[in-house]
Amino acid sequence: MSQLRATRQLVVVRIDRLARSLSHLLEVIERLEAKGAFFRSLQDPIDTASPQGKFTLQVLGAAAEFERALIRERTKAGLASARAKGRVGGNPGLRARDPAALRKVRLARHDGYMERLNESAHDWVPHVRRLRPDMAWEDVLRIINGPLPPDRHWTQSRLLRAVKAYVRDGFLPDEVLGRAGRRETDDRLPAIVAAIKGSDPDITLQAICDRLEAMRERTPRGRTSWQPSSVRMLLERAERLGLLVRQMD
Repeated sequence: MSQLRATRQLVVVRIDRLARSLSHLLEVIERLEAKGAFFRSLQDPIDTASPQGKFTLQVLGAAAEFERALIRERTKAGLASARAKGRVGGNPGLRARDPAALRKVRLARHDGYMERLNESAHDWVPHVRRLRPDMAWEDVLRIINGPLPPDRHWTQSRLLRAVKAYVRDGFLPDEVLGRAGRRETDDRLPAIVAAIKGSDPDITLQAICDRLEAMRERTPRGRTSWQPSSVRMLLERAERLGLLVRQMD
């Protein structure tokens, strides 16, 4: 049995239910320590809150590394023995470059890629559908990444690949890949603010300020800190230019 001690709760679980192997157990303990929790085994001298327990953990780590090295050596020996007997691993159709086998692999990869895209489609598809091709990709990307945590940010090349895949499968119209028209410099900020407002009509002026600061967008006077009055002014200009009505439609 083992205990997971956190600041607010105590969890008791069998150690064979906590991890699949020694290396997996060490990985679980590392994740717990990163979150400020401690691990203590009720039947083994492991307690990451004490120096002795950490020493035991280091010994287990060395044993796990030794175990991985043995597995690697046995795997290499097994492959060498199979090759010596004329057996080659892998898909025979792929080795022979069979068109049907290659097509099957391509379809499987495409299906997996599309499945991953579908999980994040709500982050980017509405913006692309609404803003392209009226807005340049650089600005669309900044609007998409604005509310997302850093670990979920898109790069322009990754976004373009996703959009092309959706266009190819008919989930987005061809027009989104069209070339963006030239926009006057004075119209850029109103267009960005209108795009943010259009994606969430109930968003407050302060929330738009926060979004613009997260995008590292500077104010018309070149400042990094935004005020609701500046956003209101840009929204009014966007409405006069017809940008706000078009985005909200």
